[in-house]
Amino acid sequence: MNTSILIDQLKKQARQGITPARTNMAGVQQVSQLASTAAVGQQVQQLAQQLANQMVAEQQQAQITARNGRVYTKFDMANDVISNQTEIVTAGLWSDNVAGLTTYFTSSTQTNTQRAYYVDVLQSNPSVTGSATQFSIAWGHALGSGSDSQGQLNDSPSKAIYSQYRQLLLNPSDTRFTTQGSGSTDYIYVINFKRNRLKERMDPGNFELPLSKINTRTSNATGSVTTASGVFTLIDDSSIASATLVGSGKVFNIVSGSINSGVYNPSAPVYYGLMYPDYGTLILDGKMMDQQLGFKTVSGSSVEGNNHFVLYHSISGSALTTNPSTGDPYSFLARNSEKITSTHYFVRIKNAEYNFSNNPSYVTGSVGQIAQSSFIGDPKTYITTIGLYSDRQELLAVAKLSKPLLKSFQREALIRVKLDY
Repeated sequence: MNTSILIDQLKKQARQGITPARTNMAGVQQVSQLASTAAVGQQVQQLAQQLANQMVAEQQQAQITARNGRVYTKFDMANDVISNQTEIVTAGLWSDNVAGLTTYFTSSTQTNTQRAYYVDVLQSNPSVTGSATQFSIAWGHALGSGSDSQGQLNDSPSKAIYSQYRQLLLNPSDTRFTTQGSGSTDYIYVINFKRNRLKERMDPGNFELPLSKINTRTSNATGSVTTASGVFTLIDDSSIASATLVGSGKVFNIVSGSINSGVYNPSAPVYYGLMYPDYGTLILDGKMMDQQLGFKTVSGSSVEGNNHFVLYHSISGSALTTNPSTGDPYSFLARNSEKITSTHYFVRIKNAEYNFSNNPSYVTGSVGQIAQSSFIGDPKTYITTIGLYSDRQELLAVAKLSKPLLKSFQREALIRVKLDY
């Protein structure tokens, strides 16, 4: 009953236990009226308190009933939801999140025209299920030397490769790649990682490229190439120097060293090229490859050298040598890096909530009696899935628990749902 209506009704009732004053004495009449008003007010307060107690009891019972049969629970956005949480996640860059690669295969599906520009490198035999391209190798020359233009002026594969990476990685005013190893260089070797393995970027400080020295090679490197003893390992210099910022993002130097031991001779490193982590690209200085590793780069005019195959043999040949620091074959180490933004939803399940199931197997009979007799008076459920809904009760996301979670009147639960994007 509405409180205001109740008070109006009380005011209309006869005043019980009160005798109207019939006297000419004004003071006595005033005292009588005050006593009457106080009695009515006290009665109103008592009845109002009874009504309030009844309303509170009904609300509590309604809450209990609602909890027992609850299907949805609204989040307290201030206490149950934490948004815009960021963290850096790294993983092995190769297939199956492997960090080290020791097997290298080329694909026979590439045409000869494609192989003149680049060669795809796979982690296993192309005929094996799960074999996939891990990275590609290319060679470029600013003037187009070292590859056959096939009669087309200024249209050789080596020039196309150099121009492509110059436009992609250098500032508009730069016409040549410049390294601290040999300065401005006309020819470069390129390693480009597969984009779907790269995620956002390479993880600086977590790549190590092993290279074998070249012993002999034919003029066209698609023929015979043999490696010599000795393996060089290259890393970036992020452990001793900050990145240089250019239009394409951060740039680190590629130097001689290893992940375990760091940069060799950090006071005077030997520089081999440039690392562009945001693009997943390594640019190796062709002059340094010739001087330090004996690549014997072919750079004659309109001569088909296929020099990128020399780099392929140098990498794959390193796996034939045992790394003395690990006792395993030298492996190409690389990791990717990705910034993950998350929202955390804390699902709070109190003891009286979600102890019944609307699954048809939970009840039996025409009146919906609980099927499991031991659940009568002590119902239990097993939570397996959390659904996140919009205000219009539209299912937006589903979170699966690793195993069913027992829920009863004696058990409460707090489940954190992490939504990454």
